[in-house]
Amino acid sequence: MPRQSNTEERRAAIVKALLAAIGEHGYAKATVQVIARHAGLAPGLIHYHFGSKGEILVELMKTMSEFAAARYAELARGTATPEKKLLAYLHSRLGKGDGGNPEAVSAWVMIGAEAVRDTEVRALFSAIIADEIALARALIADCLAARGKRTRRAEELAVALLAFMEGAFQLSSAAREVMPVGYAATMAQQLIERFIAAEPEAALAPLPKARPARKP
Repeated sequence: MPRQSNTEERRAAIVKALLAAIGEHGYAKATVQVIARHAGLAPGLIHYHFGSKGEILVELMKTMSEFAAARYAELARGTATPEKKLLAYLHSRLGKGDGGNPEAVSAWVMIGAEAVRDTEVRALFSAIIADEIALARALIADCLAARGKRTRRAEELAVALLAFMEGAFQLSSAAREVMPVGYAATMAQQLIERFIAAEPEAALAPLPKARPARKP
């Protein structure tokens, strides 16, 4: 693999420093000076590589999205059934095993709050959520189809799953002490399983119409 340039390494270090700063201070108090301290760089170098703190945040969101996609791909590697692919997805987002990052989860919650105020952050946040819904919808639809179930409500189920996940992120960040350890992935799996089981069977394809008999 080609070695990263010094510029790429420093940009990556600055993005990582913002993640650490958000986890320690929150986004509002993660000033350029705080980011520079976490990155081990002079504040002037932060401004050299990024025009604003908002630009670093946008890059952080892209990095987190790429990490999430890579974690799912790793857990889904070698899975042969729709159910196992969906399970890999749930554990990639909610599991606390290898690759889990509580710091990133807390940062994501704060980014969601920032998306309410900042239009650029909101646009990227919405795009990431839309991609998540599309992926979850495809996985759920495949599970429904594999069990002979109707798939027309797959997107609604995907949105419900995303709402559960975002709520789990919020609670794990704001009320970590009172939340049961490791509940999220297990409960998400059970909820989706019940959703799928409750969906009606797919309608049978209509029989072809009989051709009228020929007159002798």
